[in-house]
Amino acid sequence: MDTGELTWAITASALVLLMTPGVAFFYGGLVKAKSVVSMMMMSFGALGLISVLWILYGYNMSAVALPWDFSGNPFSDFALGNADNTTLVGALFGATFAIITVALVSGAIADRAKFGSWLVFAGLWSTLVYFPVAAWVWGGGWILNLGNALGLDYTVIDYAGGTAVHINAGAAALALAIVLGKRVGFRKGAHKPHNVPLVLLGAAILWFGWFGFNVGAEFLNGMANAGLIGINTLGATAAGIIGWLLVEKVKDGKATSVGASSGAVAGLVAITPSCANLTPGWGLLLGLLAGAVCALAVELKFKLGFDDSLDVVGIHMIGGLIGTVYLGFFATGTGLFVGGDAMQLVLQVTAALGVLVYSFVVALAIGWAINRTIGFRVRNEDELAGIDTVVHGEEGYVLETV
Repeated sequence: MDTGELTWAITASALVLLMTPGVAFFYGGLVKAKSVVSMMMMSFGALGLISVLWILYGYNMSAVALPWDFSGNPFSDFALGNADNTTLVGALFGATFAIITVALVSGAIADRAKFGSWLVFAGLWSTLVYFPVAAWVWGGGWILNLGNALGLDYTVIDYAGGTAVHINAGAAALALAIVLGKRVGFRKGAHKPHNVPLVLLGAAILWFGWFGFNVGAEFLNGMANAGLIGINTLGATAAGIIGWLLVEKVKDGKATSVGASSGAVAGLVAITPSCANLTPGWGLLLGLLAGAVCALAVELKFKLGFDDSLDVVGIHMIGGLIGTVYLGFFATGTGLFVGGDAMQLVLQVTAALGVLVYSFVVALAIGWAINRTIGFRVRNEDELAGIDTVVHGEEGYVLETV
């Protein structure tokens, strides 16, 4: 890498790293005041644990020698002791993706999860799911080579993580929501955000950091598509806000700031896999569609009876599916409606479903095992009292009276 590429790689890594505290703020504002420390600590816990695991063996697992290998050898260069500078820069950038993917899952179990049990889950799930899936998508694995295996000149498109990050995290979130069960008093309107400005701040940090998330990998491509990726990251996100607010206005009569924040995230999620393969107009349509559909999808938990506390399933899994499958129709040159044929759609759907099913099944098994052994959920009385003091011995807000 030349000096400019190296500088951008480090900068992009820092931007993506900042997204995990952004998730902490976003999620922290959405929960009850007496759960805000617990909620934010799950993101910071992931930041600490996954960074260490990635350096020790996760990066080694994220690339395979043969297309049908499950993962790379975790001990091939344990703790990156023999890595050169270019490899270490790539490892740094990849670590930030691993961290935030795990942190995203935590939103499904807000207000009721034990911190230690969460860290056990995070370590096992990252090892058994995220690290191998990263190899499948970006490290030479079966998803990257699916098109070649079918004799095509193109393959699955997932530029920055529609499958590896968002569908992956959303499927795991659904599994954990099922394992931990519903919060005490779970029903529509019962759990309101305690700090809306914190939610807006988190969304703003996420949008800012997402330019590193999407444009970041262009240091590998000589920055050839940086302009297209950047404008799509702006446009789809803005359209996501509009799509969500339109649905809110029609359904509930009011457009909310939490809705605007959620719409922005939905647009960001959807454009993640497709940012380098859509013209800006199709990017705007994708964001509008994602914002509107995700605004409707977050209601599914009340109809189907699973308590996905902060809508990880409704935004990340559904938004990731929309962005991934949309490429089958509108990916430049290969999409069904823009000069291609149905095979791009087949590839996109196969990859999305493969990751979704694998992540859900393994997360369900890990979560069930933890719950049956050390326990995953706090007692109901501790949930009602506030798990910040029970689990962490801290309060999010201490108002002095004298």
